[in-house]
Amino acid sequence: MTHHLSITVAATAFASAAAPPAAEHRHEVAPPAAMSMQMPQPADTRQLVSFPPMLLEHEMRKMGDHLATLRMIQAALANNAYDEAAKLAEHRLGLSSFELHGAHEVAPYMPAGMQAMGTEMHKAASRFAIEVDKAGRHRRPAPGAGRARGSHPALRSL
Repeated sequence: MTHHLSITVAATAFASAAAPPAAEHRHEVAPPAAMSMQMPQPADTRQLVSFPPMLLEHEMRKMGDHLATLRMIQAALANNAYDEAAKLAEHRLGLSSFELHGAHEVAPYMPAGMQAMGTEMHKAASRFAIEVDKAGRHRRPAPGAGRARGSHPALRSL
């Protein structure tokens, strides 16, 4: 049986917008004619990526580890443990993590766009580790230290 992993190769833009105050919140009802008009959908450019079963399991575990690492980095930053956050970012997500994750084994199965996105993620993690290390050496407390809210200045440049 062939296992498939469908990967969306698309860039996502994040925009922040403030929600209107409750007093200004209202719902507009569109006229029936406007509701029936459909906007054309963009073409689906995703590619189906096939991994051998063992590599698929490995990739799924690796993605779970990436998410767990992000949670550990957030906890370290919340506690002003810059050194720990920088080491986690570099050694588990950054360019130094290629050996740990066996990138050379899965790369041949990935389309070029997927490889480029993965490489850029690892580069961003390494840049983040450098910025967190700098912040730690200057002993600047993280904004919202001890709280789960707020973003760290090192994230803003990435």
